[in-house]
Order: sequence, then structure tokens, then C-alpha cells
Amino acid sequence: MRNDRRPPLSYAAAGVDIDAGAEMVERIKPLVRATARPGADAEIGGFGGIFDLKAAGFKDPVLVAANDGVGTKLKIAIESGLHDTVGIDLVAMCVNDLVVQGAEPLFFLDYFATGTLDPAEGEKLVAGIAAGCREAGCALIGGETAEMPGLYHGRDYDLAGFAVGAAERGELLPRSNIVPGDVVLGLASSGLHSNGFSLVRRIVEASGLGWNDPAPFDTRRTLAEALLTPTRLYVKSVLGVLRDAEAGDGVKALAHITGGGFPENIPRALPKTLGVTLDLASMPVLPVFRWLAAAGPVAADEMLRAFNCGIGMVVIASRHAKAAVRDAFEAQGERVIAIGEVVETRGARLAHTGRLAL
Repeated sequence: MRNDRRPPLSYAAAGVDIDAGAEMVERIKPLVRATARPGADAEIGGFGGIFDLKAAGFKDPVLVAANDGVGTKLKIAIESGLHDTVGIDLVAMCVNDLVVQGAEPLFFLDYFATGTLDPAEGEKLVAGIAAGCREAGCALIGGETAEMPGLYHGRDYDLAGFAVGAAERGELLPRSNIVPGDVVLGLASSGLHSNGFSLVRRIVEASGLGWNDPAPFDTRRTLAEALLTPTRLYVKSVLGVLRDAEAGDGVKALAHITGGGFPENIPRALPKTLGVTLDLASMPVLPVFRWLAAAGPVAADEMLRAFNCGIGMVVIASRHAKAAVRDAFEAQGERVIAIGEVVETRGARLAHTGRLAL
């Protein structure tokens, strides 16, 4: 028999650095620990995270779960080297979907997959996730880091998030009493949030701009910095209003404006016989959307399908409680805009008047 004198193979030689993974876990432990809340100590290292619903104060809870990612917005972070905020996006995209159902986010888990693990870069990503969790009031109780050089190229990575929340039985949204004449209020967005970035990147490529060039719509920042503005978290303001003795009952439904924009997301919160009419002229179109519409060019109807156009969350409220609901959200720090009303419909679920200020 021929002697095999080849050196023994290792996992590291195959492209997976176990030591780097262990280093990253140690780096992020303090970040994770800082997200502790009643019900979870936010310690990592076990085989699964634990949450105590009783310790969180719930009596007869219904659990609500959501998962999401950041999409191709990550490509801008990867290509620009700015990794600090996409973790906030990851949390926001999940917990905003929970709170529109009236649920309080309780805990969060993340999945981080990459071709080559850089512990310092991974620490920045988890720091953003932890910051988002702290702002949303949920504990980061676990996650997974996967180094897969055969699947991801070089420094490419992807993020996925999983959030679980709870509401007391009977308090979930939407409510069953939505009627024609109810008002549609919009809560202002912080920018693009985390949708439409395949179109955004195509427009940037065609424009010839680099990520380090000044943003045409905000010359105080680079294009990458401006486009990476993190998704706004609406959790504390929505929960604050829902728990408000005067305004809470006036909120009938909420819609998170994500992929599919207004035509896809608002009808999800309404009975099938109802739709909304939006006054497009009332919407606070941010400079980034005006630039995209002009540079694309992108038609107004497509802008409404691909982007939030300045409104990140929609509130359906009783017309009798309009002032109380608006004042309560403003007291929570939100910019509130009346953008339409609920109507009876047998056809299109979304109609509009006026024009976007593009």
C-alpha cells in the first residue's frame, strides 16, 4: 500500500475559521447582554434562548412572530464598508411588522451568513442589531453565525432576523370596527427604510456616482451614508399610543409600508370590502425620493409601489378620535400627516387624488 504523505486537512484550510467564530462570540456578549429585559437575561452561548412570558407581565398572551431581512441594501454596506446601521434595519423590519398587529416585541434572533468571517466586522453588525433591540425594547436572546466560503463570495454576507412578540388575547389589531369615513394618518419615514434597493442600486449605477461621492439630495453626507439611513422603529410610539387611555381605542389598524408600497400593504389591514383614497399632494416626499424619481426616471405609480415616499407607517383611526390619535403620536415624537380616508369599494383597494411632490 502506498503511503499517503499529504498533510492532514483542517476546517480552516477549507475556509472556515472556528477561532474567528469564537472570537466574535466573545466580542458580542456585552452587546447582547445590554438588551436584557423582563423575561430574558440576554445571555448567549447555550443551544437556545429562553423567554419567560410570566416575568414579562402577560396574563393570557397570544404570540405573534415575524421574520425579515435587509435585502440588497446590504450590498451598499458591503461595498462602502459601512456596517454599523444595517443591523438596526434588520430589527426594524421585523418588529415594525409585529407592532402593527398590536404586539409588544419580546425577543429577537439573528442569522448572519458570510463567505469570510471578520470578527470586527461581525461585531459592528451585531452592535447595530443590539441597538435596534434596545430601541424596540426586545431582548437579543440568540443567533447564528455561519461562515460558508463555497456559497458566499469574499466579504459578501446576508442577514436575517426573527422576532416574537405578544399581546393580551382580544387586543390584537386590526379591529373589526373599521368603517368608511375612518381617517388614514401617515407617520413620517426616515428615508428609504429597507425596500426598493435593487432599483436604487440600478439608478446609482446609471448615474455614474460612487458611494463616497456627496449625495445629490444631501451634500452633507456621502451617497452611501445617506442611502444607509436606518429604518425608523415605530415600536415605542405605537405601543405608547395604544396604551393611551384617550387615544388607544381610536386606533383601528396599522400598516407597515414595506415591499409593495402602498397598494400592497394598506389593504392587508382592511376588510375586503373596504379600501382607501389617498391625497398624494399631502404626503411629505423626502429629497431622496425626488432624486430617484428624476434620475431613474421612475413614474409616480411605480414610486408608490416600490418605496414609502416619506410615509413609513399608516394608521387607520376613527374619524371621531382623529385629533386625539394625532396628538398622542406627536407626543411620542412622530410627525403625523393626514393622508386620506377609508372608503367602500368593489374594485381597486387603493385610489388617490392629487400628485406626489416629485
